[in-house]
Amino acid sequence: MNRPAMMLSLCAALSLGALPVLAQPVVSYVKSGARLDDVRDDLKQAIESRGLVVDYQSHIGRMLERTGKDVGSTKALYADAQALQFCSAQLSRKTMEADAANVVMCPYTIVVYATAAKPDQVVVAYRRPMRQGGSPASRAALREVDALMDSIAREAVGRK
Repeated sequence: MNRPAMMLSLCAALSLGALPVLAQPVVSYVKSGARLDDVRDDLKQAIESRGLVVDYQSHIGRMLERTGKDVGSTKALYADAQALQFCSAQLSRKTMEADAANVVMCPYTIVVYATAAKPDQVVVAYRRPMRQGGSPASRAALREVDALMDSIAREAVGRK
């Protein structure tokens, strides 16, 4: 194999190795045998212990339950599902100074839910704040946001 073909094969192999990371836009952790209210309170505490403020709490499960019949569905999806939104002034400024388009990453949202089928398995999940492309500074700042959200989610389910 000639050198250019070898380099192309190596680049292709390396990029395929990165696919699992890119293919995981949602990170989730499960806490079995837990009450959703307890895990939600732990999530809120994990956010606040970092000096951050929960700006909004969305009751997604209640909304879906309330509107189900309006859209022709009677299927119970969740025992409960809530989303907590918050922001870090420091990290948000850093990400937006690196790339003004990163404004779409704010506020940060972490959900806590239990399905109707498995109400004793509480899930804490978030979307990775990653964008393809962008400057190295932008990608680095977004990795910091991801690390913050991951540490908060892990703390909420008791994984440090």
